[in-house]
Amino acid sequence: DDTYRLLPYLFEHDELKNAVKEKIFLGFSDTTFNHLMLHKVGLNTFYGQAFLPDVCELDEEMLPYTEKYFLELLETGTIHEITPSDVWYEERSDYGAEAVGTKRIMHANQGFELLQGSGVFQGKILGGCIDSLYDILDATRLCDSVELCRKYGLFPNLEDWKGKILLLESSEEQPTPEKYRHMIEALKNTGIFDVIHGILVGKPMDEMYTKEYQEILVDIVNYPNLPIVWNLNVGHATPRAIVPFGVMARVDVEKQKISFKY
Repeated sequence: DDTYRLLPYLFEHDELKNAVKEKIFLGFSDTTFNHLMLHKVGLNTFYGQAFLPDVCELDEEMLPYTEKYFLELLETGTIHEITPSDVWYEERSDYGAEAVGTKRIMHANQGFELLQGSGVFQGKILGGCIDSLYDILDATRLCDSVELCRKYGLFPNLEDWKGKILLLESSEEQPTPEKYRHMIEALKNTGIFDVIHGILVGKPMDEMYTKEYQEILVDIVNYPNLPIVWNLNVGHATPRAIVPFGVMARVDVEKQKISFKY
C-alpha cells in the first residue's frame, strides 16, 4: 500500500536502474506503483496476476483461463494474444480451511464491450489499479504520496502517455460511483485523455457498479471518438489474463482479441 515510499531508495542514485536487467515482473492492484517504477527505468512488465490469489486458488486447481496465461508467460516469457473468458467467477466470501477444494460460483461472461469510439486501435498499454493511480494524484488517503511521486516523476508525463492505451481496473474495495467519479476526474485533470489512443477497463469485482462506472467514464472522458473497451478479464475480478505493458498492442473488439507485437 505504501510502496511509493521506496522511491527515494530506488531512484536517488539510480539504484533501481542499475539493478534491473531482463526480468519478468508480474502483479496487479497495489503493485501499480511497482509497474510505474519499472516503466520509468525502461523495463516492460506484465499486469494481471499474483501468487496468492491465482497460483494458490482454493479450488483443486488454478482457474483454467488464469492458468493458460500464467503458463504462457512461464514457458515463453511473453503473452501474444488476449481473448475474453467464457465465464467469470464471484469473489469468495470464505477463505478459511473449510473453503479449500471448493469451487467458485460462475456466470457466463459477455466478452469485450465497446462503450464508444472505434473498435480497432493500437498502442502500447500502461496503467493499473485506478485506486493506486489516484493515490499518486491525490493525498487524501496517503498524506505524502503526491509529494514523493511528483518529486520522482512516478506518474508518466504527457509525452510518455502520447499514443498509449490506458488500462484501468478497480480494487476489491469496490469504490462507490461518487469516489470513482473523483478518480476519473483526477486522471482527466492530468491531460491524459487528450493524448492516449484508447482505454481498456477490467471487469469490476462481482460486476459491482458496472453501469454506473460505464456512464461515469463516458461522461468524464467526454471525447466520443476516444475508444473505451469494457470488460477485460484483468484486475480484481476472476479469472485473470495477463497484459504486457510497453509492447505494441492491437485491439479488435469485433474479433474479440487483443494481439501483441514484440
